[in-house]
Amino acid sequence: MSSQPFPVLIFDKTTGYRHTSIPSGLALFERLSHQHPSISITSTSDASIFTSPNLSNYKAIILLQTLGPDLFTPPQLSAFRHWMQQGGGVVAIHGAAAGMPEDAWYGQLIGAQFHSHPDPEEGTVVLEPGTQSHFIINGRGGREGWKDEWYNFHSHPRENSNLVILLRGDPKTFQGGMHGEDHPLAWCQEFEGGRVFFTALGHFDEAYVDEWFSGMVERGLFWVAKRESDLEKKE
Repeated sequence: MSSQPFPVLIFDKTTGYRHTSIPSGLALFERLSHQHPSISITSTSDASIFTSPNLSNYKAIILLQTLGPDLFTPPQLSAFRHWMQQGGGVVAIHGAAAGMPEDAWYGQLIGAQFHSHPDPEEGTVVLEPGTQSHFIINGRGGREGWKDEWYNFHSHPRENSNLVILLRGDPKTFQGGMHGEDHPLAWCQEFEGGRVFFTALGHFDEAYVDEWFSGMVERGLFWVAKRESDLEKKE
């Protein structure tokens, strides 16, 4: 495995609803840092860290349930964008899609902006055809009986041609979907020189100790950081 440092910034600021599963998400990334010694974790809810000199220290940023407006000042958002353009990698989880609703660039970074969700219930997650060999999926299938908030988006994610859809919800298995028979829930993209992986799943604590979910988040982290070979060598 590469000995090159792999510094990761976990950002969990919220200005709206704060998910009670955020500590479980933090614990997942702490475990990953123990499994992969090159990973070093910094976690904060203080957006003042978003300056170009500070961000240049990080290979990847985790937007962990960053929900609500005004998460960043304009200079902070500008520094974030500059970092992305320098090849940064972002993993955005669940409530991150409801962050910065006033900012078009942030919405493009995520890939689609949160609209609403029905009451949580169990449903089926299906694999997007043709993606089984994608590094993030790595042969995983879908998942039956997955309990979550089944996010709807202001625009259909499929309308964003830059997105590589990875997972969809089966709308026959849950109520309240707004996207018909095609309900994307996780995707990745090459974006402004960097990479982004987003999953709309992850509302509950249990997700972060579930191998199916946490394994995809782990692989998503290595993919956005362009450190796929590190994980392949370890495996």
